Amino acid sequence: MRHAVALYVSSVLGSGILVLPGLAAQLAGPASLLAWAFLAVASLPFALTFATLSTRHPESGGIYGFAKEAFGPSIAAVSGWLFAFWEFTGAPAVALIAASYLGYAFPLDRPETFLAGFAIVAFAIAVNYRGIVLSTRVQLAVISAIVALLLVVVAVAGVRVAPSNFSPFLPYGWAPVATAVALLFWSFLGYENASNVAEEFEDPRRDFRRSVYLSVALVGVLYFAVAFVTVGTAAYRAGGSVAPFAAILGRVVGTYAAAGTALLALFIIFGVVNAYTTGMSRVIYATARDGGMPSALAALDSGSRVPRRALLLMLGGSAAVFVLYYVFSVDLTTALLFASGAAIVLYVVGSAAGVRLHGRDGGPGRSSQAVAALSLGISLVVLPFIGWPIVAPLAVAGVAFVLARRRFRRGCAGP
Repeated sequence: MRHAVALYVSSVLGSGILVLPGLAAQLAGPASLLAWAFLAVASLPFALTFATLSTRHPESGGIYGFAKEAFGPSIAAVSGWLFAFWEFTGAPAVALIAASYLGYAFPLDRPETFLAGFAIVAFAIAVNYRGIVLSTRVQLAVISAIVALLLVVVAVAGVRVAPSNFSPFLPYGWAPVATAVALLFWSFLGYENASNVAEEFEDPRRDFRRSVYLSVALVGVLYFAVAFVTVGTAAYRAGGSVAPFAAILGRVVGTYAAAGTALLALFIIFGVVNAYTTGMSRVIYATARDGGMPSALAALDSGSRVPRRALLLMLGGSAAVFVLYYVFSVDLTTALLFASGAAIVLYVVGSAAGVRLHGRDGGPGRSSQAVAALSLGISLVVLPFIGWPIVAPLAVAGVAFVLARRRFRRGCAGP
């Protein structure tokens, strides 16, 4: 069970925690802690939903596989397009987190910051294109680096927390707290990867609940502690919102600590972007293979078995998004809301699939169906608080559904 907990935690801990405590605090003030607390609790039904779905059919393909089984190929295609949109908008946003840390510690102007961000994404795609697979030790090192950085920040900053920094607690009202929930959703993504974790259980139906409860508790406590010291030290003010950990350690230890934190953030971000590039390219390939995307993308390199056309699409899509973010001066909060919007819509699809699939199971699946319904309800409640950026992923979902329906109807009609 310890190995399964480690896999769960490593699926959730990611790049968002490097910047989201500062952005959320800047958005909602000290009351952003309420958003962290809410999501720490609300993530439990999501984790349970995807875990129970995964134990039905380990290696079922995650949300894409659940949607296909529950609703058919058209909705599965929608989920594939949403994953692609998530990658196109999320990879640049995540890379800009690392670039923001570099810009905080070193003298980078805005064009240089964007070039640094694009270089991270391009290098991750190039690594995948060459068929280079980073070992599990490297990915473990990334997660270990995240945990170590969080623990160091909490330990160092804990003694500098001042009660005065929590007042006024609700400076901007309740609406920004709700928006903070939608923004922070990014940090709790990863439980949908439970299909990879299910195989680690000797008895999935018996053991997964204990692993889920422990994993959710560990992640929730760690996240809340980091957010607490970010607010308590006021690190999110005066530029610290884009690089709060560098700000905290820089103030306590000195300039070299800020530079070291920036380089560590670069290592962490590359590991996360590389992992997501590998996974998302396979989703695009699978969607194209099943007819939900152009068939040209349903190709693997004969030697490396890498979906190189999917990777080239990802490179072009990410480059276009970088340009849009730069030209229209899209801030990091808005960029992350675009990606979070796509992720929340995917969680709506995955939770709805859980409601239907567990309903088919009859009596044994009733409790799991209720948990999936709760997950669906939470997703639908959070969705509107994304604000206007939600229009983009919803438009992508609508276009994908129409195209998929036409394509599959033509296929059924025959020549």
